[in-house]
Amino acid sequence: MTSYDEVFENNRKWVQEHTGRDPNFFSRLATGQDPDLLFIGCADSRVPPNEIMGLEPGDVFVHRNVANLVVSTDINAQSVIEYAVGHLGVKHVVVCGHYGCGGVAAAMQPADLGLLNGWLREIRDVYRLYQGELDAIEDPDMRYRRLVELNIQEQCVNVIKTAVVQKQYLRTGHPIVHGWVYDIANGLLRDLEIPFGDILAEIREIYRLEEG
Repeated sequence: MTSYDEVFENNRKWVQEHTGRDPNFFSRLATGQDPDLLFIGCADSRVPPNEIMGLEPGDVFVHRNVANLVVSTDINAQSVIEYAVGHLGVKHVVVCGHYGCGGVAAAMQPADLGLLNGWLREIRDVYRLYQGELDAIEDPDMRYRRLVELNIQEQCVNVIKTAVVQKQYLRTGHPIVHGWVYDIANGLLRDLEIPFGDILAEIREIYRLEEG
């Protein structure tokens, strides 16, 4: 059996496992979704969102791209945030990056990467914002890990800048925006404890969008 064919065999086993525990599992899922959490993560194959959180289908709304970026001109990411926050009413938005991120590593190299240049510039802009802190870290691996964390933080800021998040939060007290980092080497998640309230208060003078 090829690895391609194995996918369908695994799928049948997965269905049997779930229906064996709960015969109504899929019929219940088919009626709609009501997740509490929007997960914005990296497209890396080693970071499967539901599995690392121990959650079932229907528990989390997911958006993934290279290096877990939230770019204002990326209609895909912005549409996901609009739908998850404005229509599904998620209570939490998580930006989750990971150590060993290839996108962050590529952005740290002084190389022309063609089509990727525009995307990776978002991470290079993060480096520019924190260049003093990052350049002071002598160990290149530690500098790399710190940039992963700072990139997560800045993408959380980008989420907070959106109108739908500001309006929904002021109206309902949710969503709360979180930054997590996943360590592939040990499988553990860590909450970076992004100060959501402080960031929102700080940026509102310029990015205040709740009116209208």
